[in-house]
Amino acid sequence: MSGSGLVGAVAPVSRRVRAYFAPVDRTAGVPVVFDAAQMGAFGLESPPAPWVDLGWCGGFARKSLTKVGVLRTGIPAIAQRQVRTEVEATVALEFESWGKLQMALAAGSQQMNLLRTVNGATANGSGGMAGAAVALMAGSTASSLNVGAAAGGFGVGDLVAVDVDYAGQVGFVGSGVSGAYVSSAAAVGGDVNYVRRISLNVGRVVSIADGVLTLGVALLAGAPAAGMQVSQLVGFVDREGGGFFHEWSGLFVMDGEQGDRVIYHYPRLQAMQGSAEIVEALAGPLERVKLAGAFRALPVKDTNDGETVLCFRSYLPGAMRTV
Repeated sequence: MSGSGLVGAVAPVSRRVRAYFAPVDRTAGVPVVFDAAQMGAFGLESPPAPWVDLGWCGGFARKSLTKVGVLRTGIPAIAQRQVRTEVEATVALEFESWGKLQMALAAGSQQMNLLRTVNGATANGSGGMAGAAVALMAGSTASSLNVGAAAGGFGVGDLVAVDVDYAGQVGFVGSGVSGAYVSSAAAVGGDVNYVRRISLNVGRVVSIADGVLTLGVALLAGAPAAGMQVSQLVGFVDREGGGFFHEWSGLFVMDGEQGDRVIYHYPRLQAMQGSAEIVEALAGPLERVKLAGAFRALPVKDTNDGETVLCFRSYLPGAMRTV
């Protein structure tokens, strides 16, 4: 420690990386901005809206694939300046937990809900014909769904998807997060449940009383909009192939043991591989299967100077450290 009371700076020491994601507005092409000057010191358990906490991740690796070329002039040719000839960056990680959002991020294309099927439905890889959805009644909120007398058809522990009917919409569909892109109504084939099939607006019922289904976590899209209905589901499915790419804003935080913090903000990330897993050996014959994600960063303009960038790396020094 110096006479000024400052402590010498050291390289950050961090245990793990915490991952947060927020959906990009695909229709408007607007990513989520993170301003480390205003929000950088947020509590890891309570990220600022609309960022969603996806928990700890392992195997975090970011790569700069940017290429730098040399501009030469004269005889003999002499390097006069450098130029960036190609700008690219990637991020890879392993999610420590499985869930709807983690699976959607790690999947290379749509991440779909396995809606509960009608009796005798023809088998299909991403789920057969779904049963009729249940209409929502007045008073529903992001964490409580008023379905009235229809509550008798639900049980505590059920998974549900809450979204609008498919009625011929084309383009990006899905409330809160664009879960798919519909090129034509004919491609969907008149499936009224298609939006709920691809929706990320899902939850688990933790209690039922007076016709209200209470969810364990608030719906990603917030309070249900007019026309939304509830479909029961049994799980999730993704597919290898397809033409759709999810797009997310990503935030990765390394909390240092000396009070410092490193933040990596990628405004636009798209999956650059199909669904993949990493197997980690545990005691005896047990193995842990972790979701593996790999993403390519896409560009945004920094409004401070108009520069095209892929990532913002912020460093918040610990208290009373030299800088």
